[in-house]
Amino acid sequence: MAEPESTVTNTNVKQKDPSKALVIAVTTRAIFNLEEEHKLYLEKGKEEYTRHQQANQDKPLPPGTAFAFIQAVQYVNKKILESNPSEKNLFDILVLSNNSPESGLRIINSAKHYGLEISKFCFVSDEDSTQYLKSHSVKLFLSADRTDVCNALRRGVSAALVFQQEVQAPSTPLRVVFDGDAVLFSDETDQIFQEQGLEGAVQYERAMEAVPMGEGPLKAFAMHLGKMRKQFSQEKSPIRTYLVTARSGRDMGIRAIKTLREWGLPIDEAFFMDGAPKGPILAQIQPHIFFDDGLHNIQGAQNVGVPSAWVP
Repeated sequence: MAEPESTVTNTNVKQKDPSKALVIAVTTRAIFNLEEEHKLYLEKGKEEYTRHQQANQDKPLPPGTAFAFIQAVQYVNKKILESNPSEKNLFDILVLSNNSPESGLRIINSAKHYGLEISKFCFVSDEDSTQYLKSHSVKLFLSADRTDVCNALRRGVSAALVFQQEVQAPSTPLRVVFDGDAVLFSDETDQIFQEQGLEGAVQYERAMEAVPMGEGPLKAFAMHLGKMRKQFSQEKSPIRTYLVTARSGRDMGIRAIKTLREWGLPIDEAFFMDGAPKGPILAQIQPHIFFDDGLHNIQGAQNVGVPSAWVP
């Protein structure tokens, strides 16, 4: 496996052990708002884009959708190291970019400006930059490009598509909300629902109550998050995790809870919405990121200013 064309190691940040850390890769358009620059790239081409980025290399980019999430992740690292300075089970952030290193200098300067602890910047000219995720032990990949996300999921890496939106930076601790089916769990019940309707899905769930559900695309990331959370008591944890699912608690909640217990995955709060809109509950939780496979739920979250990531 070839190394990315150019990897810039951030010497201002203590490098983590990738075999122990929870490595998150974000693209530049997920962490910063590069919509104007991206438009310039599409309309005028790479040379004009590069010229623009070089001319503005000292002008910090505005924060993007995943920005508050990355800041909250840093807060968790700080709390972990306060309680155990030799702990290796930390978050590690790397930025994956299709920029050349010359035009990427603005990205590096922006990260420095905001004090973001990004350990590596990988500038890749390949069409499919996701081939480098496994070599960096990436456990979660956030991108603003749908093809990138689909390629990462095909490679077995937890991944989600981030939509650019205005985000109010919520306060700490880190709050992560997961949908259930086709995100944390497999889509087996979803498929029964499509074929046989709600009644069929309810009957299937009752029959399968004692059998844990299959793993969804974000299970591995959630499990690693759970492992970090177990370093703290529930009261003192800098991480809070939530399940917000369209399932009804009465008919379809039991199997979900049993599955989480079987996996040993700690969830702070679970909301069984029974098909009701998720926006109001998300507005109350104020998560740093919300993962869902339904675009209508993502839209509902965006309407209340919640940073959202779609798992296609």
